[in-house]
Amino acid sequence: MNLKNFCLTLIFVFSVFTLNAEEIKTDNQDTEFNVYTGMFDFSDQGKRSTLIGFQHQNENLNRDTFLGNLSPITGAFITADSAGYIYTGVQAQYKIGALNITPSFMPGLYHQGDGKDLGHVLEFKSEVQLSLDISKSTELGFSYNHLSNASLGDKNPGANSYMFNFLKSF
Repeated sequence: MNLKNFCLTLIFVFSVFTLNAEEIKTDNQDTEFNVYTGMFDFSDQGKRSTLIGFQHQNENLNRDTFLGNLSPITGAFITADSAGYIYTGVQAQYKIGALNITPSFMPGLYHQGDGKDLGHVLEFKSEVQLSLDISKSTELGFSYNHLSNASLGDKNPGANSYMFNFLKSF
């Protein structure tokens, strides 16, 4: 199954579940999943690659602070070139009506595979996501991130990526 068919299948499954979730809606939604796909390192003509990823947030761990609503997140992605990144970090959440602005910072472990050499196994992902509430438990969004090793390695080329996000709370 190619990446396009896999993504379409995931969106279909989540859409069907969204309809069922609306029928059995509860106010106790404490887990959010974010499935995303996009372009890894879109600014590098030679090493750009499609990616698919998954992220989890436990909303029971949210904390309101002077910086906004903060929560831990964990996730991973893999590229079509077999590069992978597994991470955990923190995100802030800001709501303006149905619009959600979610900046985040996530240190993680990067595996080059057949993809771009980022210079070190430890990489830092800074991201901003814009999403729109389409129901009480579902959001659609767009995100941009930058991966960098903060000059820990001999080289630090970095990678800029964009993704389309489907977020679902359970």
